Amino acid sequence: MPPLRLQDAHLHLQSSLLMADSDAIVKQAQDVGISQMVVNGTSPLDWDEVSELAHRYPEIIIPSFGLHPWKTPEIKDGWKDLLIEKLDSHPNACIGECGLDRWMTGLDKQAQEGAFVFQLKLASDRNLPISIHILKAWGWLLDILQETPTPTRGFLLHSFGGSTEIAKQLAKHGAYFSFSGYFLQQRKIGVQDTFRSLPRERILIETDAPDMTPPPQWISHSLVNQANHPANLSSILTGFAEVMDEKKKRWLSS
Repeated sequence: MPPLRLQDAHLHLQSSLLMADSDAIVKQAQDVGISQMVVNGTSPLDWDEVSELAHRYPEIIIPSFGLHPWKTPEIKDGWKDLLIEKLDSHPNACIGECGLDRWMTGLDKQAQEGAFVFQLKLASDRNLPISIHILKAWGWLLDILQETPTPTRGFLLHSFGGSTEIAKQLAKHGAYFSFSGYFLQQRKIGVQDTFRSLPRERILIETDAPDMTPPPQWISHSLVNQANHPANLSSILTGFAEVMDEKKKRWLSS
């Protein structure tokens, strides 16, 4: 049987932990059925690497350019124009990783919100996919969504760790939710319960490589630096199907 065709909804192949071995990593991912990867930039400092990967692997890499909330303190004026240039130069590009974060200390709330709202409006104006990072900021996000347009195609909350109630509210705004291998840990039963409550058509799977490494039993591909490998996506999907109390074939055929 040929391998399943999968798409990694969110990862960072441009990371220094992966970039040097990208040829081998992409080949290994393709060998287990990963046909596409959404590679998310986090600031102008890595957008060129994302662009390079998209040109090097045009059939598999979907580039995404965004300003991550953790990066807002180090970015100067001009990033908005550069973001638009990157989107214009890649017709299949997405926006992100961007978002809001109250977990990381020392971040300016106003700077975070201004950057996020700009990117959300840009995604709405162009009806582009947008990958959103939220940590301990669900109420803040909901307040913004009440006042800010979103893409008619919806938006992705990557590695979604919110509650079932929050998920229901966000789904009304058009949210999609991606599950990362990190949530296969037994102690993440609350997140697993939330995903059981979501409509299947609103769920995506991601590695967030090189981060969000799954538990050892769901690691099919290891790296010397112990980073999460994009090829782990297939085993993460299998683990997710088991968590949902469903067989893999039933999940994929629905």
